[in-house]
Amino acid sequence: MTKMLASITGTAEAEIAISGGADIIDLKDPKAGALGAVAIDEIRKTVAAVGARAETSAVCGDLPMHPRTIRTKAEEIAATGVSYVKVGFFPGEEAEACARSLAPVARRTKLVAVLFADRQPDFGLLPVFAQSGFFAVMMDTAGKGEGRLLDHLPPERIPAFIAEARRHRLKAGLAGSLEAPDIPRLLPFGPDFLGFRGALCDRSERTAAIDVEAVAGIRALIPEERQFDRSATVDYRLLAARGYSPGAGDPALGTDKIFVRDFVLPVQIGAYSFEHGHTQKVRFDVTAEVQRITSNPEDMRHIVSYDIIMDGIRTIVARGHVELSEALAEQVAAHVLEDPRVVRVTVSVQKLELGPGGVGVEIERKRAKQQTSSQSPGGTSAADDKNFSGINQKGLGQ
Repeated sequence: MTKMLASITGTAEAEIAISGGADIIDLKDPKAGALGAVAIDEIRKTVAAVGARAETSAVCGDLPMHPRTIRTKAEEIAATGVSYVKVGFFPGEEAEACARSLAPVARRTKLVAVLFADRQPDFGLLPVFAQSGFFAVMMDTAGKGEGRLLDHLPPERIPAFIAEARRHRLKAGLAGSLEAPDIPRLLPFGPDFLGFRGALCDRSERTAAIDVEAVAGIRALIPEERQFDRSATVDYRLLAARGYSPGAGDPALGTDKIFVRDFVLPVQIGAYSFEHGHTQKVRFDVTAEVQRITSNPEDMRHIVSYDIIMDGIRTIVARGHVELSEALAEQVAAHVLEDPRVVRVTVSVQKLELGPGGVGVEIERKRAKQQTSSQSPGGTSAADDKNFSGINQKGLGQ
């Protein structure tokens, strides 16, 4: 289950967030930076007002990486009775010492470490967080005017971050100027919570007051229960698989076609020895025939996003070398057909550097009542459980 975290400024916004269905009420002052702290008295007042209706969290502020400073503030916020205390970790020589200094606090309160995708996050801190007793690690952005989370942490790299957090028994969260279209792209990775502020506010201005309709709109996109069929043979950590669809299609409404055309990526592909050890440009063209669920689509609940197709292709390509264009096309088709509303998909894979034009393959696959194992990509690899690919200890992999 993925929880919805709503960042609010005090009791008034807490009531709006709760009425809209938020799971975690997160106290933050958006006018004071990425992790601007709310006054201690306001935190206490909000925690008391929320009571048992939702979990609460509060940030420590944009503090310098000094162990005594960090610990003192964390202890002060923990004393307010919040469910979680969020601590930001910026690059610096004392970041590890700061994490270790919080071990006594972690024995009494659930701590959430916040790393920033746009500030060279040190993923080598994850084992330190685990050793120090932290409850979770969250990926956010520090410069709210410098791009969204997915601009700094592309979808194909998110599975590695979440897998590494889980390897250290840490819950994993994602935030950073997230918007409604990001939700179906991120849910397949199985984050434990998604954090929002700007998307909940009037005109999407993060310093404006939150709006009850905006909160409810975001909540509607996050299912109360995980909808994925875990018996499927697709590896959800490696494929950016289907997004959340709130209901089955209505055959009486017919189908729509969504497509991705001329999508070119560098791919490690080829059976010849000269094709190993480097990438070559490959063009993908994908058309998916989708069962409609309403005659009047209004938001992300009512569609299958083309972003999910592109995310899936990027994630498949990020796995490494593939011998055959046919195998790559089959994996893309299987990924698209994981959405139960897709009834047919056509996939074209063209190598662009082996001839005067493109050379490759085009396949068409339809949804069957019972798919055979040959229609899906081979399942989970034991090596995938052990390898933390795509992210290095000091930053994002290339």
